Amino acid sequence: MRVRRTGTRRGAAAVELAALLPFILYLAVIATDWARLLYYTITLESCARAGALYQADPIARDVSPYASYTAATQAAAPKITLSSVTTGTTTVNSTACVWVQVTYNFKTLTNFPGVPHSQTLKRKVEMRTFPVTANSAP
Repeated sequence: MRVRRTGTRRGAAAVELAALLPFILYLAVIATDWARLLYYTITLESCARAGALYQADPIARDVSPYASYTAATQAAAPKITLSSVTTGTTTVNSTACVWVQVTYNFKTLTNFPGVPHSQTLKRKVEMRTFPVTANSAP
């Protein structure tokens, strides 16, 4: 038995696509900005880690090609310009530590409603200072 269709549905898929296309494009832009946000967050973490390592190891600092912790931090991400790089010292459980915090002003690709146009990203890495000799305490 064959069933005959009485009405035609020509163009139904085109109408459905036209109705859903703005939503699909909105999701694609949101996904792109989310991926960029994750990329910059991981990059900032790497920058802060490089700067903290430069500050924490006095022997490596002497042989490093970088003149300062700021240069070492920026070298971890040469394609982006960091807003600020700060450093300091602290003590954790009677152990000397250094920390480096990097800041970057992230801007989204578009200005859709519900999506913030700019966001300040900050990452802070804290690291124990390395002993100057192998047998000395920090």
